[in-house]
Amino acid sequence: MPELVHERYKFVLQQLHATNENVYRFLAIYQSLATALSTAALALFVGYEKWQIGPAVARAGIRGFLTILTGIALFAALLVVVGTMAWVDYRKEECEILAKYYSPDLRHAPRLRNFYRWYETYVFIFIVASAATIWVLVESIIIPQIN
Repeated sequence: MPELVHERYKFVLQQLHATNENVYRFLAIYQSLATALSTAALALFVGYEKWQIGPAVARAGIRGFLTILTGIALFAALLVVVGTMAWVDYRKEECEILAKYYSPDLRHAPRLRNFYRWYETYVFIFIVASAATIWVLVESIIIPQIN
């Protein structure tokens, strides 16, 4: 294997590792911000009367927090999808290098139909489902109790 190809192969492996790590970073950021925003919305619900905030303003504030949460969830989900697409591209390049310089059957390119095996799929589902669940719970339990 020529030195330039060897360096490219090392770079591809490094990028594969980085894309795998990034998914956990995106999840951690989402979890932290979702917890903070949900806590702020809950604090507003619990304390709006004591703070002499009107019910309409409290409802708007809670929905505002949830709107920000939704934006963060969509952004995190988008980053997971883009990271997965980058991972697929790097894996294909890795397989091409190995097929050309070693053995054609040493490593096979990922198949998109195997998406259910990728942990990114479940991170994506968690992000979208948790944001949707928070909206449903708030609109069905919290908002009706603000008089």
